[in-house]
Amino acid sequence: MVRSPHTVQPHKSRPFQVFGQAVQTPEVPPGLYLVATPIGNLGDVTLRALETLGAVEAIACEDSRITRRLLDRYAITTPLLTYHDHNAEAVRPKILARLAAGAAIALVSDAGTPLISDPGFKLVQAAQVAGHAVIAVPGPSAVLAALTASGLPTDRFFFEGFLPSREAGRRARIDELASLPVTLIFFETGPRIAAMLDDVAARLGGRPAAVCRELTKLHEEIRRGEVTALARAYRDGAETRGEFVVVIGPPAKSERVEVIDLDGMLKRALETASLKDAVEAVAAATGQKRRIVYQRALALPRQDADEPK
Repeated sequence: MVRSPHTVQPHKSRPFQVFGQAVQTPEVPPGLYLVATPIGNLGDVTLRALETLGAVEAIACEDSRITRRLLDRYAITTPLLTYHDHNAEAVRPKILARLAAGAAIALVSDAGTPLISDPGFKLVQAAQVAGHAVIAVPGPSAVLAALTASGLPTDRFFFEGFLPSREAGRRARIDELASLPVTLIFFETGPRIAAMLDDVAARLGGRPAAVCRELTKLHEEIRRGEVTALARAYRDGAETRGEFVVVIGPPAKSERVEVIDLDGMLKRALETASLKDAVEAVAAATGQKRRIVYQRALALPRQDADEPK
């Protein structure tokens, strides 16, 4: 059961500054506050985020140097404590103990919305299990910023995060995602962007795409076009400094699978043939790409996908 936020006296708030004017923050009840912070431009922070950061007892952050820039900009003096992948096991119990004592604590990532490709899930889960209030303070998100600026379909999308760093794993994962009838969103680093786009182009062909670099920052850049052309641009020396979000459009209708018919054909083929032969036969009969048929075969219940004894 979630603890009532009114069972403990709220914390005293601290003022912060907006446009040179001091603003007194409201008091906040105890709990864990998940506060979204800017992904680049510090002006993108919400007023509610500033109020919360100024009112809590402490702010748990990945890198205190990065979070301190935001706090200094708005004259927020709330103490910081570091919480990241390398110290989470040791720090998490201490945060939970403070919550149990009635503290209000904010959790922030280096940029964007907490828990999206950063530590925090285990802390939130543990706080909920312990009965503490968990409150989202929404705001900036690199995922949504890239999606909306890409010009690609926004009605259905799948956020993958970072693909595997090794080539074989990366290509295998792209193959697994190939038949999803949705817009795909990836994070990527500068040193790996060219190789990642090469693999996407080789497996997904000429789908429309957008490569978003340094979103909301001084050197923001969005390149749009077919993924094959974008891959070529980065092979030819396009700027790779900064952080990237890659958005890939959904497959064309001709690539989409009629799952029910395809599954039925695969089940029948697997009754008498090996997985490899069944895939080859169904791909030849339907005209579907072999990789799509193969992924459907792997998605069948185990007893259907096993090779005949």
